[in-house]
Amino acid sequence: MSKTTEHEFLPKIGITCGDINGIGLEVIIKTFADNRMLQCCIPIVYCNAKAAVQYRKNINIPDFGFHQIKQASEASSKHVNLLHVLDKEIKLEPGTSTAEAGELSLAAINAVISDIKAGQIDAMVTAPINKDNIQSESFKFAGHTEYLAQQFEAKEHLMFLISDTLKIGTVTGHIPINQVASQLSIEKIVSKAKLMAASLQNDFGIRKPRIAVLGLNPHAGDNGVIGDEEKNIIIPAIEKLKEQGILAFGPFGADGFFGSGIFTKYDAALSMYHDQGLIPFKTLAFENGVNYTAGLPIVRTSPDHGTAYDLTGKNIASESSFRYAVYEAIDILAARKLQSTISANPLKINYQKRERER
Repeated sequence: MSKTTEHEFLPKIGITCGDINGIGLEVIIKTFADNRMLQCCIPIVYCNAKAAVQYRKNINIPDFGFHQIKQASEASSKHVNLLHVLDKEIKLEPGTSTAEAGELSLAAINAVISDIKAGQIDAMVTAPINKDNIQSESFKFAGHTEYLAQQFEAKEHLMFLISDTLKIGTVTGHIPINQVASQLSIEKIVSKAKLMAASLQNDFGIRKPRIAVLGLNPHAGDNGVIGDEEKNIIIPAIEKLKEQGILAFGPFGADGFFGSGIFTKYDAALSMYHDQGLIPFKTLAFENGVNYTAGLPIVRTSPDHGTAYDLTGKNIASESSFRYAVYEAIDILAARKLQSTISANPLKINYQKRERER
């Protein structure tokens, strides 16, 4: 946790502005316009200061203002803090993709990364970016997830969509659909499932998580009639997971798994590709869904929606998913702290030592 003398128990949450021409700042402002949010965290929004203030004026949300600071250590627990990034004039063009917006998106992300590495903040919550206009010589990634994995040298990571009632991870991420089958392997499925199990235990306090593994093909291949990836890759991966003590089940046909409500019997589901997992997730949990990157040494969450250019500037975007992203970041920080305390308990350490020696 970061070092602070003012309300030390409140975590500092670094919040990136995302695409300034999307709804990112709108959902941020709406979230923290409710002063009760300041009872659970110290928010620091990273954005070009002039552009952020102008954005607030444009959407006309009364009784809200930013408290401008020069560095994270100056953050106040009584205000929504604004840390200026990118010293240049940023023109607001609501609903439009611009190179300037992409440049600001990346500058905000990098500033948060720098501060979290320096121990100035405790977690990051990222507003949506445009995956096209953010591309540059220093950012050639499919999205936040891949970039953060590189920045924090995470060998393995998992895109994990979470809500109170549904949790779904993906084996493959932001890749074309025609590459999915060739990217699957026993080793990759085992690795992602183990990351999921570890996250469920350490980040969500589920002691013995039950993981459902989805098939790739319709009806999970129908015993090889509609593809053989299940027989050759997915089933062997499930068997290997069971050998390693992971409670893995399947493979399940995705349509029946979600359509019949079977998903409620499991703590999480592992999908083979992006849309297989995200379509049912956003259908069932869009308002309170959160995108969490498991496997990183830091906590990063985001809302489960994009820039929503069509809603920009109309003051009609819902902040629900972003609010839940903040809540989840705080809860995961608390869960990790509790897990660390339990792991350091001398009684537990001695017990584990005796068990190993038996």
